[in-house]
Amino acid sequence: MDRYLLYVTIAAVTIASPGPGVILTIANTLRYGFVHAIVGILGVALGMLCVATVSATSLGVIMSTSALAFTALKYIGAIYLIYLGIKLWRSPPSFSADIKQRRKTGLHRFIEGFSITLLNPKPIFFFMSLFPQFIDPNKQYVEQFVLLSLTFCTLVVTIHCIYGVTANLARMKLSSPKIGKLINRSSGSIFMCFGVGLAASNK
Repeated sequence: MDRYLLYVTIAAVTIASPGPGVILTIANTLRYGFVHAIVGILGVALGMLCVATVSATSLGVIMSTSALAFTALKYIGAIYLIYLGIKLWRSPPSFSADIKQRRKTGLHRFIEGFSITLLNPKPIFFFMSLFPQFIDPNKQYVEQFVLLSLTFCTLVVTIHCIYGVTANLARMKLSSPKIGKLINRSSGSIFMCFGVGLAASNK
């Protein structure tokens, strides 16, 4: 139990550290409201579950040993982050959208959350280095893997919801077009910086 609590602590601190997923959650909340940002959060969580699964299989080993595979995924992820940054930078400074538009973009927000996680190779190395520390070789591997993976995804949803609720509380105070434009460009710039940073990183 002590090892599990240590895992939860490490995972929670990692998830709470501002990254592309957190910024996406905050941006979606400010633009559409917390309820409509939840689909993006679920996309991030599903992406993490897929990354955890990849990390537990031979594909994770390939990704960690193949420079070509790592580089390819790294640049694809970097390009996608920069694309999202440019898209957000150019978005109209509006925090509201009609019901039809919200429904239309719900799937897009889910895909963005999923893709922003799946196209970042760094979580693979995180899981590959973290999981072995909390896997007991004398017990069933699959059961432990499922517990650790689902715990991580649950923490993703919980912590991102906390970010979302917090951003939602400030949403009404930041609803002017001028502030909206500033937030869009700030968030867009952060995404582009993440993309450039990912492309420039060695690991």
